[in-house]
Amino acid sequence: MRGEDRVSGSLFSYVDLDARVPAKHPLRAMRDLVNASLVAMDASFSALYKAEGRPSIPPERLLRATLLQMLYTVRSERQLVERLEFDLLFRWFVGLGIDDDVFDASVFSKNRNRLLTTDIAREFLSTLLAQPQVKKLLSADHFSVDGTMLKAWASMKSVRPKDGSGEPPAPGRNGERDFRNEKRSNETHASTTDPDAKLYRKGSGQASQLAYLGHALTENRNGLVVDGDATQANGTAERDAASTLTQNLKEGATLGADKGYDAASFVEGLKARKIVPHVAIQGVVSKLGKVRSTAVPPDVAASEEYKISMRKRKRIEEVFGWGKTVGGLAQLKVRGLDKVKAVFLFSLAAYNIVRLPKLLQPRGEMCLEGVK
Repeated sequence: MRGEDRVSGSLFSYVDLDARVPAKHPLRAMRDLVNASLVAMDASFSALYKAEGRPSIPPERLLRATLLQMLYTVRSERQLVERLEFDLLFRWFVGLGIDDDVFDASVFSKNRNRLLTTDIAREFLSTLLAQPQVKKLLSADHFSVDGTMLKAWASMKSVRPKDGSGEPPAPGRNGERDFRNEKRSNETHASTTDPDAKLYRKGSGQASQLAYLGHALTENRNGLVVDGDATQANGTAERDAASTLTQNLKEGATLGADKGYDAASFVEGLKARKIVPHVAIQGVVSKLGKVRSTAVPPDVAASEEYKISMRKRKRIEEVFGWGKTVGGLAQLKVRGLDKVKAVFLFSLAAYNIVRLPKLLQPRGEMCLEGVK
């Protein structure tokens, strides 16, 4: 018998959101990991709010919603709030009931600014890694480090001389600006939109852009991010950040890195802390045909562990690739170094959250006696 296509309204609704989410949905395992970290951060959340006054949006819901925005590549807070209105899966993950009112997009953005700090973001990443089931997945001996360019949320038209000279853009919504025969550098020019962003180019012959640099430290066993940072863009920022991120590595640990880290000052600094420098050899040939000398010791470069690190270190590019294609880092949507650091660290934590459910799945035991 054919069913009738009738829409009838219901006065009451008895919908259990948890029952609507499939038992094997990946967000279930992710939500458990996130909630465990948020519980551990309760004291830090309490310190951000006053004891009296009108209750704000719970910080736990703000961070869950922020993670959803990264996991599902939601372009804006307004689209996220719109999705929360009708998407039961989003409501369940954030912690909203079926009849709960969704917060306004402007209120959400204003309340979230309180949590967009480096301290909160770093604590969230550290509490995630400190969970017992996650901690056993991490290597304590072998690591990799790398950096990536983050495109700032500012136009090149906003770059003006610091002394106030220069012609302003033409009037209008997107006025023209003539840059011909104008030499610009970070010493003489700055962006009026985002002063912390710096002119930076990835390589010779490429155009300069207003950018920041993001840095990540991963362990080599499963490729999970154990620390990260964001800095202003300059020629030595990657090595400087790597030196800071590796301060807590124990003696005898190995650190894999690309050719950009093959500098005597950086390698010697690792050796002084008894960290084995598994850095890719530069090998650049000069115009005179001379090969640039490397700071990596010959015995280290000839070891089998060095070859393994050279393979493992490339997995860190997966972190940056996910962040820019899914996590919203292809174009930053915040201004100022402090907020860029927070967003970048939350993106690194989101990458770990995506990876962890599969890594935590129970695996079958290997039969050593063979099949009979």
